[in-house]
Amino acid sequence: MSQSKSKANPSERKSGETDTGFTAEERAAMKERASELKAMARASQDKVEGENAVLARIAEMAEPERSMAARLHEIIMTSAPNLLPRLWYGMPAYAKEGKVVCFFQSAQKFNTRYATLGFSDAANLDEGAMWPTAFALKELSAAEEAKIAMLIRRAVS
Repeated sequence: MSQSKSKANPSERKSGETDTGFTAEERAAMKERASELKAMARASQDKVEGENAVLARIAEMAEPERSMAARLHEIIMTSAPNLLPRLWYGMPAYAKEGKVVCFFQSAQKFNTRYATLGFSDAANLDEGAMWPTAFALKELSAAEEAKIAMLIRRAVS
């Protein structure tokens, strides 16, 4: 008995998808990540270089995300000054001992409804059998800023 693999009809694919199944935005993010890894291999990533790269990327963002990302950067660096800012998939991220702990994901870049503050598995946020690893952001008020500062401190504890 022969087995055959069927491929999706090209006319059935979503716009911007290829045979790999990745969207144009996802492919662009992967290319950016590859460039970041090459840059990290070529140069030592110290806090100043990483912060300059993060601030430059934030400056490229359109409002209102530019202001939100800049404020998040301030909150994160104040709450956990030992974190090293760096780019991760083209977005601002903050690492401890070489591992990304938290990151900002732009809604505009990825064509989503809201920006995201996410945490990796390196973040110390475990609570019971289930806990959030990402938070949707539409705007930052004093209440959200306080919660983010608390989460960041906990994530690096």
